[in-house]
Amino acid sequence: MEESALKYIGVGMTMLGATIGAGFGLSRVFSSWLEGIARNPSADSKLSKAGFIAFAGTELVLLMGFVIAIMVLNK
Repeated sequence: MEESALKYIGVGMTMLGATIGAGFGLSRVFSSWLEGIARNPSADSKLSKAGFIAFAGTELVLLMGFVIAIMVLNK
């Protein structure tokens, strides 16, 4: 195989892992968030802060995977 072909395979696998990880993480964050609000609606303001922080952290995983994929592609 040519070296550039291996780069594309590596980039694809990096993005696949990052996308699956972020999707699984987001589903866990939002299911726990909604379950917590459903069990205790008065704690909505506290849970919203934690939920948005967890959402941002999970999205950071996807963005870091994208950055790594672009770095591998441009090397």
